[in-house]
Amino acid sequence: MAKVIRFIERLNNGTHKFAITMVCFAVIVVLVCAAWLWHTAKNDELHFFVDDTIDCTPTVVDQLKSIGEWEFLAINDEEIIDTVRTGFFSDDELVRIYYGTLRIGIDLSSLNEESVKVVKDTVFVTAPVVKLLDYNFIDEARTRSFFETGKWSNADRKALYERARSVMMTRCLSDENMKIAQENAKEQMMRMLQPIVEPKKVKIIF
Repeated sequence: MAKVIRFIERLNNGTHKFAITMVCFAVIVVLVCAAWLWHTAKNDELHFFVDDTIDCTPTVVDQLKSIGEWEFLAINDEEIIDTVRTGFFSDDELVRIYYGTLRIGIDLSSLNEESVKVVKDTVFVTAPVVKLLDYNFIDEARTRSFFETGKWSNADRKALYERARSVMMTRCLSDENMKIAQENAKEQMMRMLQPIVEPKKVKIIF
């Protein structure tokens, strides 16, 4: 009988030890799984951000196109043009004085979204080249004859007018004046656009 009791006690002790071992093993498994899940979640963490950047390109294009022709330099000029027609007995001469104002600037009406590019913190605007805005710059109301002998046709006067226009363009549309107009254009365009694109910067390209 004593042997049976000792056998039962040993069996109970073995069962108790086995139960404790299984509980410990289960706890270890749970801890390992929890650690793995935490590590995976940490590496796969989702990053949320809000892109509050506003595309200013349409606004810039609309502002510039609405201006149309923009004058940056006006040059007043006065030219005396003469012509002589040789005759058998005498020569005829026509001398006229022409006044004109040559307006140099850019025409923004053809601007499109391809002309405005945003690169990081800078807005690049490709502006049209500066040019003479109006070829009819001679004030015909002020044109007058300074000296005239003989008879001259309308065609003769038209030819003299075209010569005057050519001389004025050669004199006034110099590289120096075109550069001045371009610098004026760059400065005024940057001044107008900077408040629109803040906090970005503006760079004008011709």
